[in-house]
Amino acid sequence: MTDRCVYFCRGYKYQLRKPFHIKTTIRPKETILTNYISLDTEGMLTVYPGYSWDGASGPTWDTLNSMRGSLTHDILYQLIRLGLIDRNHKEYADHLFYEICVEDGMFRWRAAYWLWAVLKFGMGSTRPSAEPKVEVAP
Repeated sequence: MTDRCVYFCRGYKYQLRKPFHIKTTIRPKETILTNYISLDTEGMLTVYPGYSWDGASGPTWDTLNSMRGSLTHDILYQLIRLGLIDRNHKEYADHLFYEICVEDGMFRWRAAYWLWAVLKFGMGSTRPSAEPKVEVAP
């Protein structure tokens, strides 16, 4: 059998190759489980191999000290877009992004600039309409 179409989404630069775990303060009533993400009732966020993200957004460049923060931030925004966690977690996601970047060696002034940017301009990326659409080719 040969498939006549391929289904894909645009906009991703990176793909996770090993599971990634990070403790959060977000405590859903029930464990959230998608194909690539789980968030348990104790706040443990697990991301599974194959998850794709686009790194830091905006007029900037990705560096090693932004990868873990951008991954976590993108995941939390995606969970908000999908309606799996409440929008009131946006500011927490933004501040966690800052904390992880600083922890990973980013200059505080650079992380603070990024924090300012996501606090000011990030709301649109939490809207369901910002979720990448599945396209079909040909």
